[in-house]
Amino acid sequence: METIAKIRRAHFIDGKSIKQICRELRLSRNTVRKVIRSGATEFTYDRTTQPRPKIDPWRSELDAMLAENARRPKRERLTLIRIYEELRNRGYGGGYDAVRRYAANWSKTTQEASASAYVPLSFDPGEAYQFDWSHEIVLIDGVTTTVKVAHVRLCHSRMPFVRAYVGPFDGFHAVPASVSKTCLVRFDKNRYSVDARAVGRPVEIRAYADRLECWQDGQVVGRHDRAFGRDNTVYDPLHYIPVLARKPGALRNGAPFKEWDLPFALRRVQRKLERQPGGDRQMVEILSAVLTDGIDAVDAACAEALSHNVHSAGVVLNILARHREPPPPLTIATPDALRLACEPMANCHRYDSLRRQTDGTLRSAERDGPAEALRHEDSL
Repeated sequence: METIAKIRRAHFIDGKSIKQICRELRLSRNTVRKVIRSGATEFTYDRTTQPRPKIDPWRSELDAMLAENARRPKRERLTLIRIYEELRNRGYGGGYDAVRRYAANWSKTTQEASASAYVPLSFDPGEAYQFDWSHEIVLIDGVTTTVKVAHVRLCHSRMPFVRAYVGPFDGFHAVPASVSKTCLVRFDKNRYSVDARAVGRPVEIRAYADRLECWQDGQVVGRHDRAFGRDNTVYDPLHYIPVLARKPGALRNGAPFKEWDLPFALRRVQRKLERQPGGDRQMVEILSAVLTDGIDAVDAACAEALSHNVHSAGVVLNILARHREPPPPLTIATPDALRLACEPMANCHRYDSLRRQTDGTLRSAERDGPAEALRHEDSL
């Protein structure tokens, strides 16, 4: 606004030409003409798209690298510097700041997408209920009284039950066994799950004779066998594992996990962890490794852990990490001409004799004079 005021004052009050104004204020002629002819006292510029000439050609590769890195265990994830160096090795010519800003925006977008997802729950009849208290003010026989109200809702039938208590609450005499935005797309009156990171944004559905694929940003976020009926819900439990990291309690009653046929060793580990505090969270850590190592590798790690009478998540993840280590290098055959005729052996007495010999040489050199001592030190 200050520059616009200077231009208008110089032209309309001082009578200066456009050329003279451009020279004094160091502005382009187009800018000065625009201010004089439009009569506006303020200009705003809203950038619709941010040009990224260096990093745009590498977006697909960088997205894949960031997604793969996010699926790794926390101890094995690469830093942004390492990712930047890997991208540079592939031919990227931009700077680190561009990669850092892009990775921060990618991480924020991914977290916002998965945060809006949830795991649909499924309960058997009489398995669980929801319970809460409230205090209500009522009028009883002309007297205002505060009563306690118990609210119960059965999780299977969603049937509510409400009861008010003026006196003390003596509890239930018969209760069920325990106290207690989903990532689905619709097609042909059926619902199919997609990856949790795809929640909140449109996807492209490609229907084939035998399968259904869901695409987003050029990547497959869901692939299922096609269901030709109506009102079916087809789950892939792997799509909901990122959500379990935030809500491990949904593992027991989550609808996608009810019919999940886990391999034998994985199922045994899950049953053992169900009986100890914090077991659900440990099981979620083990299932998260399925996204990076595959279900067969995780099942083999569980079987190895069970063979040693342990089943904790730390042990299983440690076994997986050891199996991911590169194999030892091949032994190179040494030619006969390079073989040692007498292989060296560890012998501390040889070092002691060398030390005594060196000390004796230095003492004799000191007796001969400073110059002779320096000569002996140089020779050593």
